Amino acid sequence: MAQKTSGSDGAQEDLETLFARYLRTRDPQLRDRLVLMHQNLVRYLAGKFMNRGEPLDDLVQVGMIGLINAIDRFDASRGTKFSTYATPTIVGEIRRYFRDKAWSLKVPRRLQELNQAASKAQEELRRTLGRPPTIQEVALRLGASEEETLEAMELGNAYDTVSLDSKMSGDGENTATSLADFLGAEDDSLTTIDAYGDLDSALDALDPRERAIIVHRFFSDMSQSEVAKQLNISQMHVSRLQNRALQHLKRLMNNDS
Repeated sequence: MAQKTSGSDGAQEDLETLFARYLRTRDPQLRDRLVLMHQNLVRYLAGKFMNRGEPLDDLVQVGMIGLINAIDRFDASRGTKFSTYATPTIVGEIRRYFRDKAWSLKVPRRLQELNQAASKAQEELRRTLGRPPTIQEVALRLGASEEETLEAMELGNAYDTVSLDSKMSGDGENTATSLADFLGAEDDSLTTIDAYGDLDSALDALDPRERAIIVHRFFSDMSQSEVAKQLNISQMHVSRLQNRALQHLKRLMNNDS
């Protein structure tokens, strides 16, 4: 027997007739009427997911998307009851919502689905081949390119991220206690890059022998006696020239600043 429902004008009209009219006319007002008639089904199905940390109203809204999709695709002439047809569509939409929310980073749904398919294909191929499959073998099983397959597999790391406050195990009292302790800090020497450029210009302003002494002493880490032998002068002369060169550099650097 056909299911009956009461319209706003009090007339009795069966669901099959309503769906047939909507299938023929795609009247938005008729679709709205069908949505209102089945909103309790959505709320009932959404209620099954209440204890998963998401507000019921949000789940109902997501379920309504599934309901609308089911209404748009339903064909009463095939003899299937609408609630039977719509339930998997509504539940599937809610489950996809949870799947999207579960990922720590926003990942396109296409890659999420490919990631899950790749994981399944890897397991199946491992059993069949008796070894871990190659990217090429997984891609061939999925019918996707190697680049897409590799990207989807790597994006699996975005499903669950690790907090920087996560405790790290180790031996000894001085072992880092959290992941944040392993992060690098800003290199203080980066702030002196400009100064190095000024120093290079100041060195060019020295006479050749003074510049040679500064380079040997402070860049090649040579002693004064080694510099004296290199330049064939006395160590005392090297000391005097070094002091003069340093004073000259100081004046040049102060003028530049």
